[in-house]
Amino acid sequence: MPALRRAFCDAYPEVEFAQFERDHAELLEGLRSGRFDVALSYDMDIPPDVAFQSLATLPPHAVLPEAHPLASRAGISVAELAGEPMILLDLPHSTGYFLSLFRERGLAPRIAERTRDMSVMRAMVANGFGYSIANIRPDSNLALDGGRLAFVPITDESRPIRIGILTMRGLNPPLVIERFAAFCDDLTQRGGVAGLRPPG
Repeated sequence: MPALRRAFCDAYPEVEFAQFERDHAELLEGLRSGRFDVALSYDMDIPPDVAFQSLATLPPHAVLPEAHPLASRAGISVAELAGEPMILLDLPHSTGYFLSLFRERGLAPRIAERTRDMSVMRAMVANGFGYSIANIRPDSNLALDGGRLAFVPITDESRPIRIGILTMRGLNPPLVIERFAAFCDDLTQRGGVAGLRPPG
């Protein structure tokens, strides 16, 4: 969101822009109550009264310590990861998605740790406590403490996550919201937002 916001505010400096961080359920409640005009979230459990405009498709990838034996691979299967210790990014909706990658293949991950913080997950992986799975692939391969990471696409056929714009269905959005949605779509299609590019 900060990158999208910066680019949009530079293009439309007269627009007042307030940003709030909430979980998925709170974003939906904010849209319904009118506190939020628009939200950026994933296409998981979107209710029928909310419209979703896709910005980017993000397939899953394994996050590994750079020195891990599998880190240099061009791709990796869920079965190859199942026996390794997993640092689970334990967030609402995301947890179910990550675990479904294993469940659909009759497997179960060996969860060693859980965290709700992406930066903590990356640092734990970089320090060799296990691997993780994510869909957002940052441009940097460094954890916050300087540890190095590798990102390897998961080769199994799985439903990717889409990230996009949420608005209330059936309402005529103000022009500024239409412009914001179109601006975000154009910027992401041109690859102008770090983290919204699939691995590779």
